[in-house]
Amino acid sequence: MLRDKYDRMVLASTPYETSTPTVDSQVVAIKTANPDIFLNLATPKFAAQAIKKIAELNWHPVHIVTNISVSVGAVLGPAGLDNAKGILSAGFQMDVTDPQWDGYPGMQRFPAFMARYYPEANHSESGPMIAFNASNALVEVLKRCGDNLTRENVMKVVADLDFEIDSLIPGIRVKTSQTDFYPIEQVQMMRFTGERWQPFGPILDGHAEQVAPSSN
Repeated sequence: MLRDKYDRMVLASTPYETSTPTVDSQVVAIKTANPDIFLNLATPKFAAQAIKKIAELNWHPVHIVTNISVSVGAVLGPAGLDNAKGILSAGFQMDVTDPQWDGYPGMQRFPAFMARYYPEANHSESGPMIAFNASNALVEVLKRCGDNLTRENVMKVVADLDFEIDSLIPGIRVKTSQTDFYPIEQVQMMRFTGERWQPFGPILDGHAEQVAPSSN
């Protein structure tokens, strides 16, 4: 978080309405400020437009997209794969279009699940995988609850999680505590090669640090 550094470090920021046809004018306005980094926090449709517009402007900032818009099928393909080359993001789940994950158990279960329950889905989009991972987490919670599905017990279980899902990037854990209710707070940086996302660097962990009780 930039906090008190925001005004000094952010040269320009521009909101948009989801009803607007394009964000071309917003991208042009930000380019005018000549920032070194373009942080693309848009949802998929508008993220794709921004990627395409930046390429049309022949502008080459460090371009970072939020992980809600990393889908090759829904965002980068429509924007133009060449236009997206070099973009940075951070991810937590395996990319359904990337063969590097094909040997992992979760990525063998996923296509079988989709073929049975949602065969008409666009398999190049990441949305179904997000739902698949969330559903796997819910199944684990229900298993741990056993026959005691009272609200009290469910809340007790969900506030004490620490496990992996085999279709998340290795090292990413679903983890909660009594003081931290966000289940996924780990990501890995990745760069788009023009064909696929290439992970790099260590797993970044944003889980709240647990403070040991005072002995005083």
